[in-house]
Amino acid sequence: MDTIYINGGRPLRGTLAVQGSKNAALPLLAAAAAVPGKTVLLHCPPIRDVAVTRALLHGLGVPSRQSGDRLELDASDVGTAPDAALAGQLRSSVLLLGALLSRHGHAEIPLPGGCVLGARPLDLHLSGLEALGVRVLCEDGVLHCQGRPTGGTVHLPYPSVGATENLMLAALGASGPVCICGAAKEPEIRDLAVFLNACGANITGAGSDCVRMTPAPLHGASHRVLPDRIEAATWLCAAAATGGCLTLTELRPAHLRPVLELLSRAGCEITQTETTLTLRAGALTAPGTVVTGPYPAFPTDAQAPMMAALLLAEGITQFEETVFENRFRHVCALRALGASIDCTGRIASVRGVKALHGAAMSATDLRGAAAMVCAALSAQGESRITQAWHLDRGYGDLIRRLRTLGANVWIEPKQSSRRTTWNRTESGPTNGEPPP
Repeated sequence: MDTIYINGGRPLRGTLAVQGSKNAALPLLAAAAAVPGKTVLLHCPPIRDVAVTRALLHGLGVPSRQSGDRLELDASDVGTAPDAALAGQLRSSVLLLGALLSRHGHAEIPLPGGCVLGARPLDLHLSGLEALGVRVLCEDGVLHCQGRPTGGTVHLPYPSVGATENLMLAALGASGPVCICGAAKEPEIRDLAVFLNACGANITGAGSDCVRMTPAPLHGASHRVLPDRIEAATWLCAAAATGGCLTLTELRPAHLRPVLELLSRAGCEITQTETTLTLRAGALTAPGTVVTGPYPAFPTDAQAPMMAALLLAEGITQFEETVFENRFRHVCALRALGASIDCTGRIASVRGVKALHGAAMSATDLRGAAAMVCAALSAQGESRITQAWHLDRGYGDLIRRLRTLGANVWIEPKQSSRRTTWNRTESGPTNGEPPP
């Protein structure tokens, strides 16, 4: 979709099942390339980023087929050099580096793309691989890596999720035991380890700051992708912004603790079980300071939707972004709706206003686009969001699901007579080109 129209001012009410996690599914797809044989991923979200990753794998000789949220892949054979144009669309394409190194002992990976959120260097990925004996050279925008990883210990000075995942994938082909110290603790790290262990790997400590791996033969397996905690946070923020009542199913509330604590402080009533959660929102008050950070701190991916949820909250909420230097790109769009936001460096102060009004906005990244949707739903009048294709990267079937909750929302498709098509049920792009 290219343009979304929203006539706001309606509380969201109803029940939704949370989709599988984008941030878990993408490393799982990369991991499938490291595992000889067939892999089945259940609860895999039918989103754009998954489609692009499937196209990347298809170009490497890994066919796949998706039906609903069931995805089947066969990595009996896999190449070593993914397509540069497709890799340029995704930050997560860099995870193929570790996967292909473990499989072949060499790989050529174009520098990755994705949302432009500021400096996102690969130094932790590359220094970690070098610590495991891999020779790394970056030339003309391509990473050339040679040599199977050896055993040893890698010390990460920052708990980078991507570096932890890449090193875990590379260590699958190591000649000896590997210890990753200072590892990221996100639930998606543990989900990757659960899948790899089902494939025969020997991984302990995932979800802690020390991940240990011992070489073992691998085989295909079936795995259910964990629920998307960021999608769940976005829906909760949208319900809070509109003063609605929303029940989410098929999720793990424990993964949302900092988000739930903040919404509770803002005045939302929250009840939960092990797999469901209900939020009832009324008049909101500013909950204080929000500081993003690595898990279990408040997630940077939920910062933009949470800001949108608190635009009408009485008082001042201060957001401090510690992960990405350019993650306030949505602020200008929220101001167009009438929001009062002051930004200085990595700190944004939101002063609650009495009402918001409709406006024209243009999305620049996935989570910023989600914030625009949340804010537009709470504004009076019609809003238009262009470049809405960013939402397709992480939110499946968004328009229909919004409508089931009572939102007045519709789309204007991109006007193009040469739009590339992608059949999500087949093994590759229908015309040999990248997916739309």
